[in-house]
Amino acid sequence: MKKILSVLLALGLACSLAACAGGASSSEAVSEETASTETASSEATEETVPAEQDAPQLDAVASGEVMNYDQYMAADLDTEVTIQAYVQAKQSWWEDKATVYLQDQDGGYFAYDMACSEEDYEKLTEGTCIRVTGFKSEWCGEVEIVDGTFEFVEDAEPFVSMPLDVTELLGTDELIYAQNQRVAFKGLTVAPSTVEGSDEEYAFLYNWDGSGEEGDDLYFNVSYNDEVYTFTVESYLCDSTTDVYAAVKNLQVGQTIDAEGFLYWYEGVNPHITSVTVTG
Repeated sequence: MKKILSVLLALGLACSLAACAGGASSSEAVSEETASTETASSEATEETVPAEQDAPQLDAVASGEVMNYDQYMAADLDTEVTIQAYVQAKQSWWEDKATVYLQDQDGGYFAYDMACSEEDYEKLTEGTCIRVTGFKSEWCGEVEIVDGTFEFVEDAEPFVSMPLDVTELLGTDELIYAQNQRVAFKGLTVAPSTVEGSDEEYAFLYNWDGSGEEGDDLYFNVSYNDEVYTFTVESYLCDSTTDVYAAVKNLQVGQTIDAEGFLYWYEGVNPHITSVTVTG
């Protein structure tokens, strides 16, 4: 009887040990399989995530290299810039220096006192492509290129900009982004101008304070959405023989007008107007 019990106990112990051995082997296999899967997943993830790419630096342009408009605007003041654009209007020439409005398909530029012979100034016709190198500067809010030199871009197709309607941008921060471009304003009302020390109202003034005379700049006020803005006929750009000069002299307070010009800046928006049409 004891032998039978001993045999039975021995068999039970053997089965128990076998079961324990089998359980340990299964657990290790699962652990190894999990580790292998995690390693493969990690390697796959590393391969599919792209390497971080540097954002383009708009102002990292070598000296003398032509900038696009965004690069020009991103450049620091008082640094050398080179742009390629098209003449839209000539403002003045004096002592071998020219001041011109330029524009490309992306934005406008104002080149002030650019080195230029009188002979070359005559060649700067509307639409002519030139490459200008100078220094980016700012004067009373007007961003311009000063101390510049230029060269003609041979065989370039002419480009003449169409006026950009910025009427709805009047009074907004976004208006300045159209600085120096050819722009249009629609449905403005001629507002009165006054001279200090007088209550008399005028539709325009010779010079900003009324101190000028025939041939000087014309200043006139317009209102839109209950705000008043000062526009200018710059006599160097449009002298007293031009249609716009005569049109502004004939304005009356309260008239409705459309106007075109270049979006100059002087301590705020101060467009240089080249065309005025009375609409009401």
